[in-house]
Amino acid sequence: MKQNNENTNAFLIHISAFAGFLFPFGNIITPLIAWQTLKDRSAFLDEQGKEAVNFNISYSLYIFILTMSFVPVFIGSIFRNLDNFDNFNHINIDFDSHNFFGVIGLASLAGIVGLIKVALIIIAALKAKEGENYKYPFTIKFIK
Repeated sequence: MKQNNENTNAFLIHISAFAGFLFPFGNIITPLIAWQTLKDRSAFLDEQGKEAVNFNISYSLYIFILTMSFVPVFIGSIFRNLDNFDNFNHINIDFDSHNFFGVIGLASLAGIVGLIKVALIIIAALKAKEGENYKYPFTIKFIK
């Protein structure tokens, strides 16, 4: 019975990352709180908690970098479409085909990374429920 409770708690640590859809930074805060409250109960919960927190911090960083890569495209669009620098009354923010496909490409990439994140959280939660020690791919080890 103790092993089953441990597996359920590990499952909940991983699944708690979906709180990020409810409030900002919930994908980091809720697994961190769950891990901090459960880490003393077993080595398995400690390991899975660290893994969940590291994964969510890493993927939040990746999404932030992808989002920041959109800023130069947007700013370039503004400056490219100024009629002249003397008269700022005619600022035309218009995405031409180059900017449009750049924005769509970056948005698609961010969407794909988001879907991969959701899939990996579900896989990790199911593996933890079975008692397996799951390691997320492409995770930076912030907490060791």
